[in-house]
Amino acid sequence: MSDAALRGAAGASARAQAKVNLRLRILARETTGFHQLETLFLRLALADTVRVRRTSGVRSLDAAGEIDARLLGPPERNLAWRAAAAFFDAAGWTGGFAIELEKRIPVGGGLGGGSADAGAVLRVLEAIAPAPLGGVALARIATTLGADVSFLASEHPYALAWGRGERMLALAPPEQRQLLLVVPRVAVNTARAYGWLAEARESSGGAMAADLALDVASLSDWSRLTELAINDFEPVMTARHPELRQCIDHLAAMGLRPAMMSGSGSTVFGVCPPGSAVDYRRQWTNAAHGTGATCIVTQSAIRVEPVLALD
Repeated sequence: MSDAALRGAAGASARAQAKVNLRLRILARETTGFHQLETLFLRLALADTVRVRRTSGVRSLDAAGEIDARLLGPPERNLAWRAAAAFFDAAGWTGGFAIELEKRIPVGGGLGGGSADAGAVLRVLEAIAPAPLGGVALARIATTLGADVSFLASEHPYALAWGRGERMLALAPPEQRQLLLVVPRVAVNTARAYGWLAEARESSGGAMAADLALDVASLSDWSRLTELAINDFEPVMTARHPELRQCIDHLAAMGLRPAMMSGSGSTVFGVCPPGSAVDYRRQWTNAAHGTGATCIVTQSAIRVEPVLALD
């Protein structure tokens, strides 16, 4: 269904697709405390389902699915709720909303689950708005919610982003590949990860890992992406949590390239060579027996799933 057909509808749904970072450089820290970054965002097939309805006045958020809803915290602090509230304020809407989250993306694993939900809420509300806010206003809201939300509120399956994540260059997605997502038991606090990275750089005189020039024309080629793959959080996180390094090394030894951590972790992923991921998952299970990590098979996305009318 086209956006025009959804205008003025009471509600709609969207798949909130997870993301991985194929490259993540953490650059200068602003006086506001935010960090500049440079990253390659790639959407995945793995997704939450988000349903949003306008109501006469009550605001609610309900979550179910494959995760413990208690991990999401109070509804009013959830990014999906905050996205809806910010959209209502910007649009001058009265009344309330009802958000339903059907969760599949692991919570707090560097896959952008909360940000994907927020992005889906913004996309749904923009689609049903009688007078859409427009891309600039939507991006402004997204930027206030987090570095991943601008991308996950966009219509891009793949993009180079910089600044606070709000400046983006849409790219042609690389050939669709299957991925193994390995979710260790260890939890990672993003603020703490930034602190550890700052400590590591101070102890090394502020030095960053060596960089390579980006050739935009080659960023849709997996062989080139393997050379460019880097995550500035990875060394500091694996130093404190050796099991993350073990997971990455297992994936690399199986021939998955790139094999790396996404975001500030703790999820690590490996991109499978062309073909079925079933054998790779079996190899992972044998190699990593006893680690307690969960392995999820998904694939890279070549499009953003559209907003749909509610049944």
